Amino acid sequence: MSMPNFVAQTLQQRILSGVYAPGEMLPGQRELAGQLGVSRGALREAVSVLITLGFLRSIPGKGTFVAHRGQHDAGLATRSAEQTMQLRYIIEPSAAALAARTSGPRAATQFRDMQARFKDALLRNDLIDAASCDLTFHQAIATYSGNDILAEISHSFEDRIGKSQRFPLANTPRLIEAFEEHEHIVAAIVGGNASAALSAMQHHLRSAAERAGVAFTIP
Repeated sequence: MSMPNFVAQTLQQRILSGVYAPGEMLPGQRELAGQLGVSRGALREAVSVLITLGFLRSIPGKGTFVAHRGQHDAGLATRSAEQTMQLRYIIEPSAAALAARTSGPRAATQFRDMQARFKDALLRNDLIDAASCDLTFHQAIATYSGNDILAEISHSFEDRIGKSQRFPLANTPRLIEAFEEHEHIVAAIVGGNASAALSAMQHHLRSAAERAGVAFTIP
């Protein structure tokens, strides 16, 4: 686990346990980084993740505050997020279709393990781990496509894709939907049904964008 993710999980647990109450301002970066024994750079990355997930809110000129759940800032869904979702919609359904043709049943065990971890993270409301699981799932599909360039694109845009995957997770009442959509994708890939895999991935990306409040033009 990267240091920023470790810091994000630590802060998430403090928020969920009530150490930091809703509406409370976090200590300044220097003080908080010192308390956690981490660099300010790692802390800034962690705070960015938690803002995306709706745990924190940044108020310019005032500081960073613990958000009331459901207070996710829709303004975070920027043009960059829209373009990232559009790119994913162009690439990922084709990757899923290729994975269905080239991997089939041999991918079943890995996908089952990834889905079990993803569901466990969602049920524990551990959105940091859930976001990591989600990214791993989509990168595995790119790898199973058998196209090295597709896999390279998935990894080279990991930061942007990972952020776009965190937006929908901020919609906590609908968390389990992502797991269920993954299940349809897995069934199609493992069953060797390329057209179903393509359709399932398209549906998943459209639904994820809708949960995140991201509107993008479908090619």
